[in-house]
Amino acid sequence: MKNFSNTYIFTFSVIMVVVIALLLSLAAMQLKPFQDKNIEIEKKRNILASVRIPSTVDDAVDLYARFITDSYVIDRTGMKKEGLDAFTVDMKKEISKPSDQRSLPVFVGVMENGTVAYILPLRGKGLWGPIWGYLSVLPDMNTIYGVYFDHQGETPGLGAEISTDWFQEPFRGKKIFRDSLNFVSVKVLKGGAPKDDPHAVDAISGGTITSKALEAMLDSCLVQYKSYFIQNRK
Repeated sequence: MKNFSNTYIFTFSVIMVVVIALLLSLAAMQLKPFQDKNIEIEKKRNILASVRIPSTVDDAVDLYARFITDSYVIDRTGMKKEGLDAFTVDMKKEISKPSDQRSLPVFVGVMENGTVAYILPLRGKGLWGPIWGYLSVLPDMNTIYGVYFDHQGETPGLGAEISTDWFQEPFRGKKIFRDSLNFVSVKVLKGGAPKDDPHAVDAISGGTITSKALEAMLDSCLVQYKSYFIQNRK
């Protein structure tokens, strides 16, 4: 009887594990289209935010179609790479590749007043996890039009402040070139940036590590576009 009971329990357990695994797999397959749609909407909202266009879950797709008029992928030399969809490029994978093998997305936004902005994705490492975002530049390929930053697990009230308007707004109007060829990006300075410094913003008080990580992200991502900036500035 004891052996029978053990065999029964073991068989029952195996069957339950298999059934539960099948049910979970089926649920995942059914939910995936909804998850993918949510990811698409969130990405479109982030891109729009970098060109100062607020959006909601309900209107993001329409606003994106209205204001994001073009997108393409380039290499580090600034040449377009054919056959690639900028929206589906995974920057997490791209930044793990050698710099000369990366695919670099560019999105083009045209505002209601006719202003054109070129939007570039960003990704880096924060204190506790990845940080990411988008930065847009004007046709001079030097002046920042807007930014959007986010994070996975930075400390609330400290590093997590990179996703707030008060931190992001000072980037507007900053310059990423010191002169026509000298790329300097934007520094995030502990203790505060001089008000007349076109290449620096204030760091987050108490969030120095995340601030410097964001500075490193800006530098490492934007420098990949240097040739593109120089070749296409207007």
